Amino acid sequence: MSSTTVSSSAVGTLSRVIGRHTVGVLVANRFGVLARVSGLFSARGFNIASLAVGETEDPSVSRMTIVVEADGPTLEQVKKQLNRLIDVIKVQELTSDGMVDRELIMIKVSISPETRTEILQIAEIFRAKVVDINQKSFIIEATGDENKIVALVELLRPFGIKEVVRTGRIAVSRGPKTIA
Repeated sequence: MSSTTVSSSAVGTLSRVIGRHTVGVLVANRFGVLARVSGLFSARGFNIASLAVGETEDPSVSRMTIVVEADGPTLEQVKKQLNRLIDVIKVQELTSDGMVDRELIMIKVSISPETRTEILQIAEIFRAKVVDINQKSFIIEATGDENKIVALVELLRPFGIKEVVRTGRIAVSRGPKTIA
């Protein structure tokens, strides 16, 4: 069995790799909390890749799912800064192997008599639903992980996408562990 030695400079370099990290944040469901949280990010130059907010099972508490582009040290700083906000109850990083995540997308795509069937087949393959139809367009609704959503968009792009609305990532820890 061989062993590998990693120098401290290499470890420092590894932690500087920028990636997308998912952070679950429980906050008091009060006026201005979202503005304070997003202000914290913008004031420090952190980039929010997506942000989804909604009331929890307790109407006095909201849950934010924030996807932030950061390296390891910056992510730690983000979590510490969030924990300092008065209305923040709990902050938890969610890892890809320890969470179930989904996005919702609605795509308005142009249709013609020639393309209608092909677009419906693509929607069926992705388990998406047509939620509105008229003579010139479909609105297709789909849920899934980011890769599935991106793949659906790319397959529909040649038909003429008129509009796209996405929720951003929402996520829940796997197993019995909860953020509460």
